[in-house]
Amino acid sequence: MCESGDSPGHRGSGKTSVVAGGDRMMTASASPGVRPRRSGGSSSPTPEAPSPPPPPAATPSPCVLAADGSYAARLTLRGGARHAERWTLDGPEPYAVPLPTDRPEEPGTEVLPLTDGRVLVHRVEPAAPGARHLFSLLYPTGPGTGELALGSVECADPGTVLRLLPPSPAGTRAYALAAGPDSTAVWLIAGGDFGPEHLAEVPGHCSGGVWLDTTGRMLALDRTRNGRTKTVVVDLERGGEMSPLLQIAEDSDDRLLLADADSGLLLIRSDAPSPGRERLGWGVLGSTLPVRFPQCLRVEGCTVTPFAIQPGQILTPEACAVALRVDGAGGSWLGLWRPAERRLEHVPAPEGWLPGTGRWTREGELHLPCATPAAPCSVARLTAPVARPAPPVAEASQRRNSSSSAEGGEGPAHDPGSEAREGGGAPPETAAPAPRPVPLQQAPLGVKRPPEAPRQPPREGESEPSSTGLLRAARHVVLAAAVTDAR
Repeated sequence: MCESGDSPGHRGSGKTSVVAGGDRMMTASASPGVRPRRSGGSSSPTPEAPSPPPPPAATPSPCVLAADGSYAARLTLRGGARHAERWTLDGPEPYAVPLPTDRPEEPGTEVLPLTDGRVLVHRVEPAAPGARHLFSLLYPTGPGTGELALGSVECADPGTVLRLLPPSPAGTRAYALAAGPDSTAVWLIAGGDFGPEHLAEVPGHCSGGVWLDTTGRMLALDRTRNGRTKTVVVDLERGGEMSPLLQIAEDSDDRLLLADADSGLLLIRSDAPSPGRERLGWGVLGSTLPVRFPQCLRVEGCTVTPFAIQPGQILTPEACAVALRVDGAGGSWLGLWRPAERRLEHVPAPEGWLPGTGRWTREGELHLPCATPAAPCSVARLTAPVARPAPPVAEASQRRNSSSSAEGGEGPAHDPGSEAREGGGAPPETAAPAPRPVPLQQAPLGVKRPPEAPRQPPREGESEPSSTGLLRAARHVVLAAAVTDAR
C-alpha cells in the first residue's frame, strides 16, 4: 500500500513553509497528512520464468529525454559528488547545466526532464517496513539551483517498487508506477494541483509503461497475473478504466516495448512464436494484420532492445525507422531497421553514447546524446538507411481499417522484394516523401482488402498463425495478434 504525504496546495491539513536563502528557494512540507489508498485484491502472480523482471528503481536510465526532445537529464559525478544535470538540446549547440543541491544524490535517484526546462527528481528514503519516495522539481536560478518540493509517497509494503514512467506526451506532467505483488498503482507526480495524486489501481503486478496517444491519456502496461504477462491499457481520464490490449496466445508472455502514435507502429516482445524464447515483433494499432517476428531481429548471443521510432509517418508504419540497442559480449552498438526491410543495419555506437537513449526526427535523422571527457555534452547525428517508397495512402488505410479477419491478413504487409543479408546491402535511392494522409479516425472504413500473397509454410520450429490469438478491443484500439515470421 502506498500513501501520499502533503505537498504545496494539497487537500490535507498540513501546512507548508517557504525558506529563502541567497539565490535558492525551497518549498518543503511540514506536518504531513496521509491519505491511505488500499490496493485492489487479486491472487499473487507466480514468478515469471521465461523473461527477466524489469530493471528496479535502483538502476535508472543513464539519460532521459523530454517528450519533445528539447531537454535531457541525467545524474553525473562532479567533484566526487553526484548531482542532476540538465541538457538543452533544442538550440544550435547542446549545452549542460549542473543542478547541484545541498546534498549529493544517491545512485538510485531518478531524473526526468519536463518540456518547460524543469527536472523532476525522485529520491528514496528507507522507512520501516517499506520506503518513502520524495519528489522535487529542480531548475537553474542564476548561480544556484531552485528546488520545489512536490510531496512524497510512502509504500508500506517492502515488496512494492515505485519508479517514474517514461516522459508523458503532455510534456509538463510526470507519472509514476508503484508495482506491488498483488496490485499496481498509477500516480500523477508533477502537473497536478495537489502534489502526488493517486489515479488508478490495476490488479496484478505491472511493469513497462508505453504511451499510446499524443495527450498522455492512454497508458499501456505489461500486467502479470497467474504467471503470465499480457499488455493492458489504462485510461487515465476515466478513473483508470482498464482494457486488454495484447494477447497473442493464452500461454504466451506478451509485452509492449514501444509505440508510435502517428503511424500506429508497435514493437512487441513475446515468446508466442518460440515457446520459452522471447522474440521481437511488430504490429500496428487498429490493424487486423498479424504480429510479425522478423528473422533479422534475432541476433545470436545478443540482446536487442528498441528505443526510438521515427515519428510523423502517418498511416505508413512500414516506413518508420526504428533504432535498437544491441548488447553482446563485445559491448553495445546500434541497429537500424524498418518493418518494410528484411535486414538489420549494424552501426558502431558513437564514442560516449549514453546507451539506449536517442530520438528520431520526422526527416529520419537519429540524435544520440553522448558524453566524453573532451565533449561532456554532445549529440551524434546519424541518418537511417533510405526507405523504399511507402505504400499508397489508400492501401495503408485499408490495412488499418479493414474489417476482414486476421486469418486473411497473414500475407506480407509490404512487398519485401529480394532478401538481403543482415547488416548488408547498399541503401536504395531516396524516396520522395508521401503526402500526409487524413488521421486514422477519419479514414474510410469497410474497404475491401487487395488480394493477398500466397501463404508461406511456417519455418522450422515456428507456430502456425492462429485465428484465436486475437487482440481484444481497448476502446478504439484493436490489433490483430496472429503469429507469422514474415519480415
